[in-house]
Amino acid sequence: MTGLFDLTGRVALLTGASRGMGKQMALGLARQGATVVISSRKQDQLDLAADEINDHCGARRAYGVAANAGREDELKALVARTHDVAGKVDILIGNAGVNPHYGPISEIPDEAYEKIMRTNVQANLWLTRMVVPDMAEKKRGSLIFTASVGALKPSSMLGVYGMSKLTLIGLVRNLALEYGPQGIRANAICPGVVKTDFARALWDSPEAGERARTQVPLRRFGEPEDFAGVAVFLASDESSFMTGQALTLCGGTNMWA
Repeated sequence: MTGLFDLTGRVALLTGASRGMGKQMALGLARQGATVVISSRKQDQLDLAADEINDHCGARRAYGVAANAGREDELKALVARTHDVAGKVDILIGNAGVNPHYGPISEIPDEAYEKIMRTNVQANLWLTRMVVPDMAEKKRGSLIFTASVGALKPSSMLGVYGMSKLTLIGLVRNLALEYGPQGIRANAICPGVVKTDFARALWDSPEAGERARTQVPLRRFGEPEDFAGVAVFLASDESSFMTGQALTLCGGTNMWA
């Protein structure tokens, strides 16, 4: 494959990628020639997702490696295994996220708060430190993290989740500043409501359907497939002058003002 968005020879590591948005982003990268290592907690789901990607591409481009994104030792093993099966990392997509608390921030247990911040923010810093040497050696690399439109406004029920995603955008900006001189870029993707299992409570009801029909400018919620193209763009040389940004994909619900 040649031309725009060619990722032939690149290695991508993705967390939270056995289903939903993560799997679709991995498929998009693989279709453009990248070798992708997908990770989540359950190996059986990863094996199915990798087989699906490989069947779609007609070649062995995907490998599944189980790891809990909230555990640093498992992330170290994930990166080591990625080196073994695919090579040095060119592209990192931190898509894993958790939200064990649905309610006011005044009521969140410390354990839930710490889990959200560890998985949604600190894990991505850990992973960055692990793969940056690969990228610095090549003087090229793309760090991509899934934030949320929840970072852009307060919420009575998803407050700490939104806080973690705003912190993640802050991390992205600092990574862009610190690693830019080495040719390494960092950007965030901010989804609106997307029809995934993770966000089912936000879209799977008649009331939510009515909101989509009346309040979303594009008159629909997002689909996981909507995120493959932006992942390819941010991973490729076609976005080589973009760093430190938070790209909002929300059907028009959160516009710049």
